[in-house]
Amino acid sequence: MKKVVAGFGIFLAFMVVCTLVSKSVYAYRLPMVGVVTPESKYVEHKVEAQGIVVAGGEKPFTYLPGLRIASMPVRVGDRVEEGDVLFQIDLEDLGEMMQEKEREIHRLSLQVDTILENRAIQEQKKELELARAREDYDTAARLQDTQVGRAMESYVQAENDLEEEAGQGQDDALKDALQSAAYGEADAKAQRDEALRQAGRKVEDILLPDDATADLETARLEISAVSDGLSSLQQIAESQGVVRAPFGGVITQILVGAGGRTGDTALMLISDDTLPCRLKVTLDKEQKKYISLGDPVSVKLEGEKKELEEEVAYLAQSRESSEIYEALTELPEGVGIPGMSGSISRSEQGERHRLCLPVSALHEKDKRYSVYVLKEREGILGQEYYVDEVSVRVLDQNDNWAAIEEGALDTQSRVIVSATKEIRTGETVRWEE
Repeated sequence: MKKVVAGFGIFLAFMVVCTLVSKSVYAYRLPMVGVVTPESKYVEHKVEAQGIVVAGGEKPFTYLPGLRIASMPVRVGDRVEEGDVLFQIDLEDLGEMMQEKEREIHRLSLQVDTILENRAIQEQKKELELARAREDYDTAARLQDTQVGRAMESYVQAENDLEEEAGQGQDDALKDALQSAAYGEADAKAQRDEALRQAGRKVEDILLPDDATADLETARLEISAVSDGLSSLQQIAESQGVVRAPFGGVITQILVGAGGRTGDTALMLISDDTLPCRLKVTLDKEQKKYISLGDPVSVKLEGEKKELEEEVAYLAQSRESSEIYEALTELPEGVGIPGMSGSISRSEQGERHRLCLPVSALHEKDKRYSVYVLKEREGILGQEYYVDEVSVRVLDQNDNWAAIEEGALDTQSRVIVSATKEIRTGETVRWEE
């Protein structure tokens, strides 16, 4: 009997050991999870944006248009001083342009000579025509006066005849003759007046000034303009085609390069040294939420150890994309060089929230958030832990923390933030407190 009892005890002991071993093996295979409980925190937002230093203002550099650029030793970002070489004009092309100007001046000069010669010929023709018109007037006056004189003589004769034959029976015929002579005299005078009027008008027409034309003055103005252009080209040739900077600054843009021709717009833009530089950065929509016009920001420039405390002087949507914003910060006078890199940063404490979790605890799907929560239940081996998924609403978040709306969780909720294996809802897990 003692042997039976002893054997049964050994069997029980063996079963206990097997159970413990089995439970240990089962527990060992379960994922190990780490949990946190929600904390009360301020969700701080820190914005950092990279950018480059730009000129506070720019001056356009223009030059005589139409010239071909042979070489350009400067590049964007180079600093030039007054008198430094900007580019070299193609001298061969310049020579051809000068020859073309000379040919144009010669052509216009011939045009002016022709106009003057034609005017002299026209003046001679006009003088001759006027002399002939006056001669025609005098001739017409003599002839018409003769006709009027003859008509007057006929009238006088008819009148004398009527007086001499008065009372002899012929009065009616003589009266008719006198009347006819009077009509003849009147007609002769009218013809004389009309002939002299027509001849006089012809003289007046010739004496009128010629129609005004601008061809001569236009040609002379063209000669003057072309001559001025030729003079400018000659000055460039005398300087061997070297074009120098009229003022100092940093080249911020080059709009025409070697091989191109100068136009009537700016060839390049050079910074205005009289204005302080600015730091230009780009922000996305999320960063834009926490930076406004006039906000104080910390500015860090490339190679500078000390940070500057400045304000946002300009903030607007970028022309390139509606998703991007551009911000400008004024720099102190003498600080920064166009093209230098830099950054701005700004922290905002934000609101205090009662339930805050590490961002790593959140799971997102279709723009909805959830967290895995550790819960307890009765299992085959006794009390065990399992995973439950809880939907949550995120009120605010930064790179590290997320504020959760109260209701789905409380300050005692054990939220899973790490696991040794992939976990799923309802799965049993281990937790080391």
